[in-house]
Amino acid sequence: MAISEKLLEKYAELIVRTGANVQPGQVVQLTVSVEQHEFAAKIIEKCYRAGAKKVNVDWVSDLHRKLNFLYAEKEVLATVLPWEEAKMKQMTEDYPCRIYIASEDPDAMNGVDPEKLSAAARSRSRVLKPYRDAIDGKHQWVIAAYPSEKWAAKCFPGAADAVDRLWDAILKTVRVEEDNDPVQAWKEHTEFLNRKSDWLNSEHFASLRYRSKNGTDFTVELIPDARWEGAGAVNSRNGAYYIPNMPTEEIFTSPMAGKCEGTLVAVKPLSWNSQLIEDFSITFRDGRAVSCRAARGQELLEKMIRMDEGAAMLGEVALVPKESPVNRSGILFYETLFDENACCHCALGIGFREVLPDGEDLSAEEARKRGINDSIIHVDFMIGAEDLDIDGIRPDGTVVPVFRNGTWA
Repeated sequence: MAISEKLLEKYAELIVRTGANVQPGQVVQLTVSVEQHEFAAKIIEKCYRAGAKKVNVDWVSDLHRKLNFLYAEKEVLATVLPWEEAKMKQMTEDYPCRIYIASEDPDAMNGVDPEKLSAAARSRSRVLKPYRDAIDGKHQWVIAAYPSEKWAAKCFPGAADAVDRLWDAILKTVRVEEDNDPVQAWKEHTEFLNRKSDWLNSEHFASLRYRSKNGTDFTVELIPDARWEGAGAVNSRNGAYYIPNMPTEEIFTSPMAGKCEGTLVAVKPLSWNSQLIEDFSITFRDGRAVSCRAARGQELLEKMIRMDEGAAMLGEVALVPKESPVNRSGILFYETLFDENACCHCALGIGFREVLPDGEDLSAEEARKRGINDSIIHVDFMIGAEDLDIDGIRPDGTVVPVFRNGTWA
């Protein structure tokens, strides 16, 4: 059965009003696939009804992107044109509310040279990253999803109703149902996550220790004054509360960059640049990834870790219990927005300045000196095995159980 118009309306309203929390007079930047133009129209109208001053749309296409990488020269792909830089500069003046609708085909970039992808990303980020840093913490944003046919076929191979099944899974994880109030459901959910983050903050752990029978054996040092945060965030410029990811089940912080030891074993495939890395692990020594292995995507994983100086260090650790609705669905989504919310995960690359008490006022360099990792990438990978145990270690050496067998202790 196709998704009802009522559910589509409720979902679009949730994205605009609760996720992005568009404020009167704000500019909105919507990024969406050309395939989802009808849903984009719903989002645009609801933004205007929320009081948006202007809604700008960036249309994207998996096919167009792949053709560019197959046929254009690497130097051309790596070049940031003047109008592209001007567009990013404009964002540092408008501080737009950004809405991103994910619907990519997980296999979209199969056949593209990984070096071409990473080289273009490195070169473009050197130009564009300062603008992203300038708006960090100073605008609202949300990532939500809309199923494409190819994405659905990847999740449910051979199923005639694959799109409907993916719709059903997405809506359940974002708490949208025919007979419920999703806004109230999200209020209760965020309150639960806030209680857990408050407990973690009250413990003032110096480090976390991870253990699992699959080979995960890892310890990471935490930043003394860094906060654990839950579902929502606050725009430091206008005080608007927003929810960056829909769905979200995580409580996260940024650890001390360059202070971790051991091996993390992934429990789910990673889709990066629309290419898959499967059955992989990463080993850290003296705070940096020194080796990795993957049954599929080994070359891509190695290139990712070498993207820049900070790509080999962690920028995030996140706690997600195995009771998560995403995990209970039993579906491998091949999309980080969902798969990272199925279980505990870590991220290579840039950390979050906003977890520091004065983070929004810090430059990237100042945050780095305080222990926040800096990089052009932020790539989440899932490590939450069913038997994962996590201990919090206080400054005096006291050990406190945080997770036992994949859930809160």
